Amino acid sequence: MKFDVLTLFPAMLDSPMRESIIGKAINRELLHVNVHNLRDWAEGRHQVTDDTPYGGGDGMVMKVEPVARALAELRVQSPRTRVLLMSPQGRVFRQADAERLCGEEALTFVCGRYEGFDERVRGLVDEELSLGDFVLTGGELAAMTMIDAIARLVPGVLGSSGSALTDSHSDGLLEYPQYTRPADFEGQRVPEILLSGNHQLIADWRRREQLRRTLERRPDLLANAPLSEEDRRILQELRTSLQDKAE
Repeated sequence: MKFDVLTLFPAMLDSPMRESIIGKAINRELLHVNVHNLRDWAEGRHQVTDDTPYGGGDGMVMKVEPVARALAELRVQSPRTRVLLMSPQGRVFRQADAERLCGEEALTFVCGRYEGFDERVRGLVDEELSLGDFVLTGGELAAMTMIDAIARLVPGVLGSSGSALTDSHSDGLLEYPQYTRPADFEGQRVPEILLSGNHQLIADWRRREQLRRTLERRPDLLANAPLSEEDRRILQELRTSLQDKAE
């Protein structure tokens, strides 16, 4: 899968793209990440990419022309790329978006700076995405985060093909608790059922713990999670138990 990143600070992406799972996937050519300096498409000796806003106001606004030139060239190189604008005004990026975008042939991330983009840039992209209801100094961290979330779903990137299937949010719920050796740490024991070797009992325990953890920590997720009748029965039990404890 191919990722292009358009930024004023390409060095910010150097280390994250060289390390750990992503770096290994790039070395194996499962991923191709190309970082482009937006100033390469700016005019003039100083390669200016921003200007003062019409109507006055604080800060500088990124100009439309360099972005338009850059995207025109990148779309020639990758005609089927989907262009994503990193913006605090965008729709919040979720696991479902990572799964959807993983199916694309190529993605282009446009990273903003300063007071944002000239409004006409929005007409050049396919969608706007945000990490949440807060503002970063630029879109690079958002782009790196999204690349990581998407890339790990590309076949072959993770060491275990099933790893991504049990992550939090992969099925609309939070992940169940995980344990490893030692079985007893300062009196805190691993649940006996995980040591039983009974795969069905372990699967049932894990599903119940997924439901419990989601109910306790992110109950808002339950409204859209694909739940079976058994899941709903377990949730009712858990809600009753929580109410009893509260009383």
